[in-house]
Amino acid sequence: MKSRLLSLVLALTCCAVYATPVGAQGLPGATVHAEGKAERDAMKSRMQERCKENPQQCEEMKAKMKARREQCKADPQKCREEMKAQREERCKANPQRCEEMKAKMKARHERCQADPQKCNDERKARFDERCKQNPQRCEEMKARMKAREEQCKADPAKCPPRSDWK
Repeated sequence: MKSRLLSLVLALTCCAVYATPVGAQGLPGATVHAEGKAERDAMKSRMQERCKENPQQCEEMKAKMKARREQCKADPQKCREEMKAQREERCKANPQRCEEMKAKMKARHERCQADPQKCNDERKARFDERCKQNPQRCEEMKARMKAREEQCKADPAKCPPRSDWK
């Protein structure tokens, strides 16, 4: 569960910085979070603007983020503890927002428990939309996923059992 949370946080961070956020428009029954999408869009445009103004600083930041990801791969427990401490600091600074986020996550978890197929369909729709927007990155991601799958088949001890993912 903790490794899944770490993966989720890292993925969301990367998506907020590099990927184009995508709502679930056109998917029946899907919810679009306009507030979150607006924040991600604003963050993405600020990042793109900074990268245009100072490409060197942008590359340095990307390298720093890559180093951080490698560091977290080497010692995931340390990263989890650091992220937990950062989350607690943010919650102290803004407890109302923290409670809102907890409530949203709990509601989403309950919806997905009640109708896992709908959540899977929404996730697939977001993935497909991102692939339409950036096919090259999508192919790279698929290749990494396939390599990981083969690695897990070859040595299952290196991969957590799926029951831990839930």
